[in-house]
Amino acid sequence: MSDPAPQAMSVAEYLRRERAGDVKHEYVGGFIYPLHAQAGGSGTHSRIAGRIQVALHAAAEARDCRLYQEGMQLHIPASNSFFYPDVMLACDHDPPSEFYEMLPCLLVEVLSPSTAHNDRRDKYRAYTALPSLHTYLIVSQTERYVVAYERQADGGWAMRELRNQGEVDIPCLGLTLTLEQMYGRLVAADSE
Repeated sequence: MSDPAPQAMSVAEYLRRERAGDVKHEYVGGFIYPLHAQAGGSGTHSRIAGRIQVALHAAAEARDCRLYQEGMQLHIPASNSFFYPDVMLACDHDPPSEFYEMLPCLLVEVLSPSTAHNDRRDKYRAYTALPSLHTYLIVSQTERYVVAYERQADGGWAMRELRNQGEVDIPCLGLTLTLEQMYGRLVAADSE
């Protein structure tokens, strides 16, 4: 069965329908895409996102940051988009709405076969255009593998690949996040 075609609508109509409906949709450039048609959905996907949130929770609370897993939207006006990142951290300013953030410092997407292309290309472009963003993590759910995009001092982005072990700096919290914290026993490390 093929995915349903995207539906065109205004931002105002999208937000009205999103608040009233039971199914979440992402909104990109005037079109809505139901999340159930692209969701990772597996238990491993949810547990990895949950492990990341747990690892960051205490530091986020101590710094009065807002940490979300899957349910809060990210609004990016420049691309006329609303997304539901798997994990989002925002530390600057109060949110513009109780339904979305606009200034995250960390975004995490846990890959699934149906979202991999979008997470690696389309969301990468939209996310890394945000001036507040320091780190974008693309996390595999089938192997201990993370692609970390980290903002450099000159404003550019550097990409690092972590396989089996390693850590990523989370500057807005002043800590590092390890692959062990992300995966634990969920995904076994390859023997090297």
